[in-house]
Amino acid sequence: MFRLGIAGLAAVLASSAAVPALAADYAEPPVVVEAPVEPVYDAPDIGGWYIRGDIDYHWMDFRGAEYTLYGEPLGQTGSLDGDLKGAMSLGAGIGYQINDYFRVDLTGDYFFESDFDGSTSGICGGVLCTSSDSSSVEAFLLLANAYVDLGTYYGFTPYVGAGIGGAYVKWDTLKNTDDNGSFEHEGDGDWRFAYAAMAGVSYCVTDRTKLDVGYRYSHIDGGKMFGFAEGAGPGYDDGFNTHEVRAGLRYQFSGRTGCEAPVPVAYEPAPVYKQ
Repeated sequence: MFRLGIAGLAAVLASSAAVPALAADYAEPPVVVEAPVEPVYDAPDIGGWYIRGDIDYHWMDFRGAEYTLYGEPLGQTGSLDGDLKGAMSLGAGIGYQINDYFRVDLTGDYFFESDFDGSTSGICGGVLCTSSDSSSVEAFLLLANAYVDLGTYYGFTPYVGAGIGGAYVKWDTLKNTDDNGSFEHEGDGDWRFAYAAMAGVSYCVTDRTKLDVGYRYSHIDGGKMFGFAEGAGPGYDDGFNTHEVRAGLRYQFSGRTGCEAPVPVAYEPAPVYKQ
């Protein structure tokens, strides 16, 4: 019996020693760490109204003019050729940025007076005659425009666009001088059809303001130029092709401009539980 007690005591001690050994065979469960939550950026709404102001220097190609001659054989006309000097213009407009790549606006530009120097040729008393002429012209160009922005790269956004509308052209008095003396034809004015094509690049000055630099080609149809005087007139010009180097500022009131830095939205990190 004593031997049995000794054997039982040994078995109990052996089993007690085995418990920690078995427990050591089980690894603690791994700590589960949630993946870091990336910041979420709050993008402004697409689209927004903007205003613009522009200044340019332009050259107007005079395409010639014709006028009626009286006292000559029926159907006789004279022609007027010449050149217009460069001049400045100022413009303003309002538009809407529809999305990141498309916008539209309505613009009006006042073309300051361009001086004109030219010469006429025709039939005077059955013989060819020429004269020297001088005048000036001013215009107001009104266009509805659409643009494609080609993406923003380091603050620069190249674009192309086109416009359609009209122009009011006003000629000053035409002074005509030939061998028979000097005559003045009262200048005339009217509204004409016009269209334009443009290309350029804008640059982010602030998150709402862009500097816009570009080139615009515009075509203005022909119309009234001067009235009747001393057996000649009225005269009609054949229109203008205008080349403009432009610079201006655009300010957008709302919506994404492509200039703003992303603003992270505050977030709470997910809790980490240790098992």
